[in-house]
Parts: sequence; C-alpha cells; structure tokens
Amino acid sequence: MTRRFLLDTNAIGHLIYRRFDVPRRAASVRQQGGVIGTCLPVVGELYFGVERSSSRDFSFAAITTGLRAIKIWPFDLPAAKEFGRIAAHLKRSGRPMQVVDVQLAAIAIVLGATVVSTDSDLAAVPGLAVENWSAPASPPAAPTS
Repeated sequence: MTRRFLLDTNAIGHLIYRRFDVPRRAASVRQQGGVIGTCLPVVGELYFGVERSSSRDFSFAAITTGLRAIKIWPFDLPAAKEFGRIAAHLKRSGRPMQVVDVQLAAIAIVLGATVVSTDSDLAAVPGLAVENWSAPASPPAAPTS
C-alpha cells in the first residue's frame, strides 16, 4: 500500500518555503513511492494567510506554485462522517479543537494517511498517526565500549 502523508498548514509552509528538514523528508518519502499532499481545508488556511501577508503577491505565487507539486485531497462525504465522529469524541473528552484541524484529521483517517504537523493537539484524535518533520532528528547513539 502506498504511504500517504497529509501536510498540515505549518508543515506545508515549511515545505514551500524550504524550512527545517521538511523538504528533505518529503523528497525521501517520494523516493520511496509515498504520496505527499494536503487537503482543501488547509488550502483555505494557506490562502487566508496570503490575504493577511504584507508580501501578498510573493506569498500568493509561492503557495500557488507549491500546491501544484502535491496532491490535494477533498473534504468529501466519508470525511464528513468521520469529522462528526471525531468532533463528538473530542467534545465528550473536553478537548475542543479548531474545525479545520478536525476536518484535516478526518480526511487523514479516511485516507489512511499520516498527518505531518507541529500541532501537538492532533495527538488527541484516536487512531490518527502524526509526525513532526520540522523537529530536529535525533543524533545517532554513541557506540558503547
């Protein structure tokens, strides 16, 4: 099965603007046959950021170009059903979360994708795999004698 990685707003920004280890990790995933993508709710957040940017034209061009290079998954009926399940669980648990984050989590679960994010709140979603590609990699263990 092809591994899928759904990038949250922060992670896709790191990929587009070539920050941290995100571009290298994305390239590695692609070399191994994985698929890098995001979802329409995240695309909306990106364009919201563009509209608030002091360098709107530059940001618009960067985001538009960056989005051409990845898969964009929709928020469809199966994701909407999963959204309802997750949102109800989080409410019962007293763990409110932004609607966009719950939508992203629902899409990822339906796809069987791993979410790439720096947002630790997503760990509260049962069954959601989350990785942080911007965190520094652990150094190799020192040899023992």
